Amino acid sequence: QSQLVESGGGSVQSGGSLRLSCAASGYIASLSSVDCIGWFRQGPGKEREGIVVIDSDGTTTYADSAKGRFTVAQDNAKKTLALQMISLRPEDTAMYYCAAGTVVRGPCPLSGRLYEYNYWGQGTQVTVSS
Repeated sequence: QSQLVESGGGSVQSGGSLRLSCAASGYIASLSSVDCIGWFRQGPGKEREGIVVIDSDGTTTYADSAKGRFTVAQDNAKKTLALQMISLRPEDTAMYYCAAGTVVRGPCPLSGRLYEYNYWGQGTQVTVSS
């Protein structure tokens, strides 16, 4: 059974840093077997949005809100996808999700719609206080 499990969330003050990790198991454990993999988040009262996605060729696309502060790292040997976040702001407070898609056609979507990816983790909470 394929599964994604996120970890590393927590509470930090504005300006702080966190490193999230997403561990893949099952069929999608070989991250190269997926069409797309990425990080998404959903803040309180907000729609889910994309942070960064990686396609099967390794092309990485960041949302404008993540550029310069968030960095993704894919480790195929460890079957993990990490998200390093610096200079965190209160508006970064959200549940952070890892997702993988094996039936994606075209560019990897950043919209965060559930149906666009067929595997989602349970999420890890990030809270940034001012």
